Amino acid sequence: MAESSDSERATEKARRRAARETVAAYHQEELRRLLGHVRAGFVRLDAGEIDEFELDELIHRYKKAAAKLWSFSGSSGAHWQQAANAIQYWRDQGESPRDWWAETEASER
Repeated sequence: MAESSDSERATEKARRRAARETVAAYHQEELRRLLGHVRAGFVRLDAGEIDEFELDELIHRYKKAAAKLWSFSGSSGAHWQQAANAIQYWRDQGESPRDWWAETEASER
């Protein structure tokens, strides 16, 4: 019986590790995508298309979107598994992942 329990614990540990790695990779990709908006904001500032206040608003929006992403990604095994399941579902369905930037648009209005 102890052998089965050890095997189950090892399987669960491996499952949580895989979930954590999936979520970490997704989180990194999404942070890079969000930071692209900030990078584009600096380009627009340098080109005179927006002013410093508009860039500041854009950076504030980035922080909101990144906070939503952090919340989704979780900080424990159960949260990582839930997030990994959602990511896998999107991939299986051929759906785009959540658009964290667009989700902050509604709160900006």
